Order: sequence, then structure tokens, then C-alpha cells
Amino acid sequence: MQDTSKQYDAVIDTCKSLFVKKMADYGCAWRIMRLPSLTDQIFIKAQRIRSLQENEVRKVDEGEVSEFIGIINYCIMALIQIDKGVAEQPDLTTNEVTELYEKQVAITKKLMEDKNHDYGEAWRDMRVSSLTDLILQKLLRVKQIENNSGKTLVSEGIDANYQDMINYAVFALIHLNA
Repeated sequence: MQDTSKQYDAVIDTCKSLFVKKMADYGCAWRIMRLPSLTDQIFIKAQRIRSLQENEVRKVDEGEVSEFIGIINYCIMALIQIDKGVAEQPDLTTNEVTELYEKQVAITKKLMEDKNHDYGEAWRDMRVSSLTDLILQKLLRVKQIENNSGKTLVSEGIDANYQDMINYAVFALIHLNA
């Protein structure tokens, strides 16, 4: 489990580094995005990964790694939006966003550690394509919950689904970096 924690942190460091650099370029313009828009951005990334996994011809010179990083960062944005609400204008500094990013990562990593303990690191025997399918399934669930005005009868909420997508994407990146 120690390797998993270190590998997880290394993946998140890469994601966070890109996120902070994009904040320098664009600010936090994403703060105006509603959850369904963020969900759709994640969906586009996951669909592209699946397409890359199924098709041999690639017309854009970006592979699965950058798309999984995008999924992680968009999910963290979504979790921040759930926590802070949607803004009318960009309203956070890079330092404030970085703190919020780290807070969401800490919560999500703790969830991973708890589940990883109970599941015995089963993800290590999974294929990247299966992790992609799980992300797509979670996205379809989120879309359904969004269509139900965020309400569920017996299921986890939207935040838990975003957290699971982050963890699946981290696992996929650990596999791809191995």
C-alpha cells in the first residue's frame, strides 16, 4: 500500500503542476462552469480515451495520459464547484485554488486508501480499458443524477462519483507509467 500512496502522490503532483500552470495562463475562468458542463468536459475526455483504445489511427498527437490528467483536473474542479458554488466571474487566486485543489485531493486520496484496503488493491489486476469503462459508467450515473436535480434515492451523490473517477484515472496513469 505504501507504493500505491507514493505512486498516487506522483500522479497528483503531475496533475497539479499542469493545473497550476493553466491557472497562470487562464486564471480560474472555469469557476463560471456549472456541474453539467464540467461533467460533459470529463465525458469528452473519457470518450476520447475509449476511442484511442479501440482505434489504431490517431489524428491528434495526444495520447491517453493527457486525457486521464484532464479527467482528474476537471473532476477536482467539479468538486470545488460543489463545495464553493458556481461563480459569476473568476473569483479565486492561484493560491486559493491550490489550497482547494489540495483539500479535494486529500479527501479523495483518503477514500482511495479506505477502498484500497477493503478491495486488496484489486485495481492492480485491472486493465486500463476497464478503468476507462468504469469512468464512463460513473459519468452516465452523474448525468442521470444531474437530470434528477442532484437527488438520489439510495445511491451515492455526485461528489462520490467524481471522487471515484479521480481514483480510477489515477490508477490508469499508474498502470500507463509502469
